[in-house]
Amino acid sequence: MDRIADEGSSMAASDGMYRGVAVIVPCYNEDMTVAKVVRDHLAALPGCTVYVYDNNSTDSTAEFAREAGAVVVREARQGKGNVVRQMLRDIDADCYLMVDGDDTYPAEAARSLVDPVLAGEADHVVGDRLSNGAYAAENKRAFHGLGNDLVRGLIKRLYGFSYNDVMTGYRAMSREFAETLPVLSGGFEVETELSIFAVDRRWRVAQVPIAYRDRPAGSASKLDTLRDGARVLRTIFSLFKDYKPLPFFSALAGLAAAAGLALGVPVCMEWAASGVVERFPTAILAGFVCMLACLFLCCGLILDTQAKAARREWELACLASFRRGGGRRAGAPSPSH
Repeated sequence: MDRIADEGSSMAASDGMYRGVAVIVPCYNEDMTVAKVVRDHLAALPGCTVYVYDNNSTDSTAEFAREAGAVVVREARQGKGNVVRQMLRDIDADCYLMVDGDDTYPAEAARSLVDPVLAGEADHVVGDRLSNGAYAAENKRAFHGLGNDLVRGLIKRLYGFSYNDVMTGYRAMSREFAETLPVLSGGFEVETELSIFAVDRRWRVAQVPIAYRDRPAGSASKLDTLRDGARVLRTIFSLFKDYKPLPFFSALAGLAAAAGLALGVPVCMEWAASGVVERFPTAILAGFVCMLACLFLCCGLILDTQAKAARREWELACLASFRRGGGRRAGAPSPSH
């Protein structure tokens, strides 16, 4: 599919200061709220275009979104990650503002998210619901806050960056960030993937406190806390393996080496004392575990070389994206602003 550029421009004011902004809304059965989300963001960002991607809804989501002024596209592959991937493939914009269709993120915060991107001050702006207590005050679903804290702690330990809110669905992205982002996730773990990609590739990340309101009565969340939480944790460790293979496999090598020594040292001490190896199975197992540790380390070294080569290719892709975007750098204004 060709990238969508300026579709629906008749709905946006020709002199709108946010005409280079695409508000992208992944939606599945959100007919109670999607029209308000569309209208609020069209009003908050004059000149922007709102794209609603209907992910096999069985209600009137697509119809209500279109009536409210959105460009509506159907995405057949189920899952938020699949929708976001297709959105970034299809839509051409200077800034992408991703927002959920459930009306939990007030559009009043939209400008504070997109302005740093358009001004060239940030590449990825995260709407932070937690630091001001808005999320805890509104969201009463069990384990959601605990899960967010767990993911934040893991990312800080593994990547050295402290996010205030990892699971938020309100984010702004620059053109270059979006063009070089490999979306691998299929579901709700896409927010975690975006967060890790931003810090691993050393993009400029800004965090903006935002208000949050819970879903209106009668509106059901599509998030399964345990199932999607397990997917998020799997994504963290999978990306850590892919992005930082040497630390990942070095840790496995260290664990294997420790287990091999724990098994082998007593056998060696017995042999030194008596000159006889009485526990052959244990000695053989210790040898195999130590060999496994060496294999883990070798895998880490080889994959680290490949990861560095991939990073160099990615940097070249970023450079090409910046040149296509007019050679913008930090502090340079966006062509659309």
